[in-house]
Amino acid sequence: MSQYPYPMLLKPSMIWSKRTEQTIDLKVHEWIESIGDTEVDWSPYDVTILGVPLSKSSISTSAASENPDAIRQAWKSFGTYNLDEDIDLATLKVVDLGDVKQHVTDIASSHQNIEEAMTAIRSHHPHTLPVTMGGDHSITAMLVKGWKKAHPKETIGILQIDSHFDLRDLKIFGPANGTPIRNIIESGTVKGQHIHTIGLHGFFNAKELKDVADQNGIRYTTMKQARKEGVQQVIAHALELLNQQVDTIYLTVDMDVLDIVHGPGTPAAAPGGMYTEELFDAVQLAGEHPKVKAMDIVCLDPRKDIAQITVKNAVHTMLSFLTGYCKRRNKG
Repeated sequence: MSQYPYPMLLKPSMIWSKRTEQTIDLKVHEWIESIGDTEVDWSPYDVTILGVPLSKSSISTSAASENPDAIRQAWKSFGTYNLDEDIDLATLKVVDLGDVKQHVTDIASSHQNIEEAMTAIRSHHPHTLPVTMGGDHSITAMLVKGWKKAHPKETIGILQIDSHFDLRDLKIFGPANGTPIRNIIESGTVKGQHIHTIGLHGFFNAKELKDVADQNGIRYTTMKQARKEGVQQVIAHALELLNQQVDTIYLTVDMDVLDIVHGPGTPAAAPGGMYTEELFDAVQLAGEHPKVKAMDIVCLDPRKDIAQITVKNAVHTMLSFLTGYCKRRNKG
């Protein structure tokens, strides 16, 4: 290929210096690798991290485009060793691919690049687990479409951890952050009955959207229900049902699922949401499942954050998911 490492990507804007002799007690920024301009041997890598700095497609004002670099900046605050699980993530080989190129004004062009980036990931290193740092939630529809393009015969299911249905009318809002689930349904990419949304709560979803969910057979669990039954039990049940129906499960985590105390840095931060420990347990459980083959973290606005609370929770979410992936590999 003539451009790095395929045409629609830019190198990470933040590349950390490494202590090359260090093999234990690594910080996350020392562990995650970057690549150069030469041809890459993808075979050693287990996980590829992708940034998608897009928020022009957000209905509410958002600087989620700054989130990929905010997450990268926060890596230095975390080690690779998870004391709770006695697992060192450094056993995984992880590479930061950089960011998908975004057009200054053309959202459709940016979305096309996102879709093509996921297709390229699945074409050039299909054995790796893609983890995407958004960006607003519109990117999820494009990433899932890219996966479907690369794997047209696969049936895809969605495990969505979110405060919102994201089923707004495409005819009114277009491919925005409030429409990705409607987008993948109406495009025929994913069937409604293969979508599970967990974490909906309060006064932040219109009755019309619940009706759309019911009409399309979407399964959903409110935050109140999930807390009553146990978030892990609800996640496990959703994974069990999807396991029987689909070939691939795509996990999407909208950080506004968190209670405003735990996630002040989201455009739609609200009370009554999920607690950090519930989210970390949920994504770790998802990471353990063999059919969960990709995940994204979206809708985090670093400009609205307080003392990096939400950004650090996003990093912890990513590392918790990879902890689950480590446990999966260890079982295998």
